[in-house]
Amino acid sequence: MTDAPDVNGMTDPSDIDAMSAASVDAMSYEQLVAELELVTRRLASDDIGIEHAADLYEEAGRLHAAATARLARVRERIARLEQAPSVRPSPEP
Repeated sequence: MTDAPDVNGMTDPSDIDAMSAASVDAMSYEQLVAELELVTRRLASDDIGIEHAADLYEEAGRLHAAATARLARVRERIARLEQAPSVRPSPEP
């Protein structure tokens, strides 16, 4: 198994549980959300065993935590930018 994304930037569904923390950290927010959606679809399928389902559930937790942290960092950055005098929008006449 590899944890390299395919040409669409998403990991093959059979490799989701093999993704490393480093590969998750390297993903964009959009990639994290796409992977989380993929894991969710796999969890909803009837063709996985209980152990694989547990692995996928664990992976979903990692992806969710990474996406949440990434979103929080972006929100903090935007808040700082909005406080900077040089980037505040000027009032409309």
